[in-house]
Amino acid sequence: MDLAKNFNDKVVLITGSSRGIGRACAKTFSELGCKIIIHYNKNATAAMEVKESMNTETQILQADLSHESGCKKLISEAGETFGKIDILVINHGIWERGEINKITTNDLNRTIDLNLKSLFYLTRETIPFFPSNKGGSIILISSTAGQRGEANYSQYAASKGGVIALTKSLAVELAPRKIRVNAVAPGWVKTDMANDVLQGDYLKEIIATIPLKKIAAPEDIAPSVVFLASNYANHITGEILNVNGGSVLCG
Repeated sequence: MDLAKNFNDKVVLITGSSRGIGRACAKTFSELGCKIIIHYNKNATAAMEVKESMNTETQILQADLSHESGCKKLISEAGETFGKIDILVINHGIWERGEINKITTNDLNRTIDLNLKSLFYLTRETIPFFPSNKGGSIILISSTAGQRGEANYSQYAASKGGVIALTKSLAVELAPRKIRVNAVAPGWVKTDMANDVLQGDYLKEIIATIPLKKIAAPEDIAPSVVFLASNYANHITGEILNVNGGSVLCG
């Protein structure tokens, strides 16, 4: 099976695609011939750099996804851009440290609003733009933290655990519409979000806990997202695909 034929005339919207995993996903889908919609919140320059690196038709949209109106705005504009959405990759999110005795209501709301509630809004608004006769694919980005927890980042782990439950719930609910819903759960990845932590002795300690003995690059995660969106995965829904070098086996 020719993988590129899986994506002929497909429109892919990737949230948080001006950097990191989202950027790597955009590049990979573009290489397979998809039309790409890049989303960013604040860094328009980075988003433009991604667009300029694409070899297929690409558009950029800005939206603040921390509230419902921003999610509605993004999907409305994305749907109008190419007239449909075939693949939705929800990748955006924040990872903020917070010991349980120091987490404020604002801290908690900020994480849950962006990492979890926005996924409900984005999915709901996208459904009408999936081709009614062919359905579509939704890939959510979760985390190993959502499976085994993460001390001092409990609000983040809780939000990502919620993503896993949402994936399984929507997979069943949307199956009659021919919409498959899956998740990718990365472990440690070399992104801007983690750069400050992945330093020195702590980096060595982290690598020692990973069976494959390396930190993933964003490009290590993107192919798993593409696989779940492809016809190779046409009988897979509700799956949580771990892409973490085996680290979740040890926790």
